[in-house]
Amino acid sequence: MARHAILQTFYTSEKWRVFRLGLILERGNRCQHCGGIIARSIDIIGHHKVELTPENVHDHAISLNPEMVELICYDCHNREHKRFGYQHTKEVYLVYGPPLAGMMDLVRQQISRGDLIVNMDLLYSALSGLPDYDKPDALYSNVVGVQNLLLDNIKTRLGKWGTAWIIGGYAEKFKRERLAEETGAELIFCSVSREECLSRLESEEALRYRKDEWRGYIEKWFEQFQN
Repeated sequence: MARHAILQTFYTSEKWRVFRLGLILERGNRCQHCGGIIARSIDIIGHHKVELTPENVHDHAISLNPEMVELICYDCHNREHKRFGYQHTKEVYLVYGPPLAGMMDLVRQQISRGDLIVNMDLLYSALSGLPDYDKPDALYSNVVGVQNLLLDNIKTRLGKWGTAWIIGGYAEKFKRERLAEETGAELIFCSVSREECLSRLESEEALRYRKDEWRGYIEKWFEQFQN
């Protein structure tokens, strides 16, 4: 069954209709985003904070959990999904810091389904099929080529994504600020000390055979970093 059909089956089910009606009776007809009154109950959208997919729609801790559903108006629902006139609200963030600063962990706490992520580690993994810490030199030009293509997509706002995350070391201030200006990105710095990065390296089991290599990456970043 296609993705749309699976979700449509859920949204037309008796369970969802009874659940949504119960929320309306409990919370009233005021949009939980903008505060406006929604005159007709049929126009009240039950918006899931975590977007439903065929994989999670049957998990009632997500699909039928009152804490995971907001009652909002059509305008706010379109704004939330960045469609029908709200596409221009694309946001870009450039997340930078030293190796093992936890940049990807930070982004994972913020991303929504359908966000665009540009990360050299993930691109290496996607193009090589290897773990993201294993970066064959032979693929460097290919990875940079894909990265530059995606950065051009961000600069021109190509695609239906709503938020883009550019992740990397970007130790040199000039290059970092130039990229932020070209892409319209807001800078987010993961401030982690050299000592903390080296400590994380010692405890990172996946890097146990690559500690010297990654110690070099860390030292090089802090040598190059410009505040």
